[in-house]
Amino acid sequence: MKKIEAIIRKSKFDDVRKALHAIEVNFFSYWDVTGIGNEKTGHVYRGVPFSTSDIQRRYLSIVVSDEFLDRTVEAILDSAYTGQVGDGKIIVSPVEESYRIRTREKGFDSLQ
Repeated sequence: MKKIEAIIRKSKFDDVRKALHAIEVNFFSYWDVTGIGNEKTGHVYRGVPFSTSDIQRRYLSIVVSDEFLDRTVEAILDSAYTGQVGDGKIIVSPVEESYRIRTREKGFDSLQ
């Protein structure tokens, strides 16, 4: 199993959610976050300068089987892409075990 952590633009969340549902990744957690990035220049929107390094983002946490890893990452990459600085990051980590509290199932079955 793998844990996928993705930090994306809030404006792309609906596209990412639809892309994940389309590949049958129907369970994940998300929350709003603010972070600091590497960009130094900033942008101008309607005459007001702003930095994209501290704009609100959405953080997704998804645990998938090894077989779903590549298609899940591709779905996020394709649907979160704008081509602009600040599109986000994806981090993949191994997951040793998972448990469903109600039934005490463990492993991938606990995620279904």
